[in-house]
Amino acid sequence: MSLIKSISGIRGTIGGKVDENLTPLDVVKFTSAFGTWLQNNKNKKDLTVVVGRDARISGAMVNSLVTATLQGLGIHVIDLGLSTTPTVEVMVPELNADGGIILTASHNPKQWNALKLLNGKGEFINGEDGAEVLALAENEDFNYAEVDFLGKYEERHDAFDIHIQKILNLPMVDAEAIKAKKFKVVVDAVNSTGGIAIPQLLRELGCNVIKLYCEPNGHFPHNPEPLKEHLGDICELVKKEKADLGIVVDPDVDRLALVDENGELFGEEYTLVAVADYLLRHQKGAAVSNLSSSRALRDVARNLGSEYFASAVGEVNVVTLMKEKNAVIGGEGNGGIIYPDLHYGRDSLVGVALFLTHLAKEDKTVSALRATYPSYFMGKKKIELTPDIDVDSLLTKMQNEYQKEEVSTVDGVKIDFENNWVHLRKSNTEPIIRIYTEAFSQEEADELGEKMIAKIKSLI
Repeated sequence: MSLIKSISGIRGTIGGKVDENLTPLDVVKFTSAFGTWLQNNKNKKDLTVVVGRDARISGAMVNSLVTATLQGLGIHVIDLGLSTTPTVEVMVPELNADGGIILTASHNPKQWNALKLLNGKGEFINGEDGAEVLALAENEDFNYAEVDFLGKYEERHDAFDIHIQKILNLPMVDAEAIKAKKFKVVVDAVNSTGGIAIPQLLRELGCNVIKLYCEPNGHFPHNPEPLKEHLGDICELVKKEKADLGIVVDPDVDRLALVDENGELFGEEYTLVAVADYLLRHQKGAAVSNLSSSRALRDVARNLGSEYFASAVGEVNVVTLMKEKNAVIGGEGNGGIIYPDLHYGRDSLVGVALFLTHLAKEDKTVSALRATYPSYFMGKKKIELTPDIDVDSLLTKMQNEYQKEEVSTVDGVKIDFENNWVHLRKSNTEPIIRIYTEAFSQEEADELGEKMIAKIKSLI
């Protein structure tokens, strides 16, 4: 199967052989590396790490390995148990911890799990820090604590309460306006921890909640990535129940997709667009997304007199640029909302609260609200190359071919044309160029992708 080591953590399939899959030995090794990295970089004796997990079948086992390993290093553990990625991110600084580990493989199928690593701010560690952790894991230079200095273990069961209360306390969340609407909401949480957190938040906001796949047992009833082709059940249930909207989250609750009252997808890209529309009307400042996210965010920001900036792909890169530009709102087009007034991490819970506030104040149906935004369509293609081809040189040639257009080389090559764009990114693991396009129709987006493939082939 697979084991993927990256600067943001380690991800793999459960079982199999050491260093090829996510085995118990691999979990212990990488937890040891992260704990050792914290010890090497903190000028204090007693360290604390917050641990939380999604509802994956392997979660309890991996959690036991992680918490015991940290204790073995002499690090104190605060175990949140079943949690969400944004909840762990909120709780690290809330509990004055030195770091955090989230046990989730996000939208990957049930056989996967992962360790996602947070710094003391509750944010994903950056590339430089991640490289140090990987080097420590490679060398296995660990020094475990003697018996009198083992780390302490503590469980906390109030993390959702704290996270939700922080959301309700935000000035831009109008709980009373939402309660007055008495929204009827269907929730699909793919049988993970969103099935606990999202309904709890919605009840606090006075919504009538209808649960679909909200039992946190880790048995995903459909592909857990919240894409249109996987969401037929909630689309049908929204119509059947005559609900105002549907809410879909992935297993670790950092991606938010919405369904309108007609059972149609709002569009993952437009979750961020709608929330930004609301916030930028009341808070002047910049909006940030990555280069592969929809142009609709740029359009909405500029129409409201705000600036828009694009980062390299990856949450860490979005957050870095948000801080640099002091952005009001940011995120990724996959339904990831980053609202810095709460914390610098993708957070479906705050996304729900901000979207419902916007919906209540606009006094529109979800479909009517969607119709107020520019409509774009995205295409995704790839071109497979032979190993002997210099992909970087090829991308430089593409950059030169379109030098009269607006071109960004922050992450691969993005070419902004007047009515559409294309983003070319090379794979780090195989000789492939991925081609992302966006245009005013699906046909145009797909045609642009084919045009780029033809152009690349002509330059080889």
